[in-house]
Amino acid sequence: MRVDPTRGALVVTLPNRSSRAAGMALVNGHLDWIDRRIAALPTPVTFADGAIVPLGGVPHRIRHVPQDRGGAWLSDTEIHVTGDPAFLPRRTADFLKAEARRRLADIVAVKTAAAGVTARRLTVKDTRSRWGSCAPDGSLALSWRLVMAPDFVQDYVAAHEVAHLRHPNHGRQFWVLVDRLTPHTLTAISWLRQQGPSLLRVG
Repeated sequence: MRVDPTRGALVVTLPNRSSRAAGMALVNGHLDWIDRRIAALPTPVTFADGAIVPLGGVPHRIRHVPQDRGGAWLSDTEIHVTGDPAFLPRRTADFLKAEARRRLADIVAVKTAAAGVTARRLTVKDTRSRWGSCAPDGSLALSWRLVMAPDFVQDYVAAHEVAHLRHPNHGRQFWVLVDRLTPHTLTAISWLRQQGPSLLRVG
């Protein structure tokens, strides 16, 4: 039983032979726990004119500029979005995902060069359970939502996944390499534990 921070909903997983009644009994026996967990979720942020979203950990205001052309772009601490209001959420999301691809690809390139390894490819996804992953074939995947986190968090997650290209485990040698690739391990892990759920509530 867990609370999905993205949807703000309770998720109950039962064995195949369990009944709906068993699931409801589990829920009813933990109502206080469920209420506390849902109440503790960060406030959701939708992509709308005037909304504040972080970029690199810095608050940016979404500004709808329907008279302009060009999709979406940065202007100081604003994200300008053009076109019909109905397109604003999608255009904002597309802008953030493109920005994530650009920024994270640059960081991964630096880390792979420092580690002496090569990533087969880098994919930016909307992952919900992990911030990044490294496949056995050497492909890396990172959450686009990391672009909203501070730079030191992006640096750590990229280093973590690049280190897996050499060490597909979490043994001592893996952490030695992570520490060689980034000085931000402890602070980034702490930030993700405390602030990471807020990134899943944006969009």
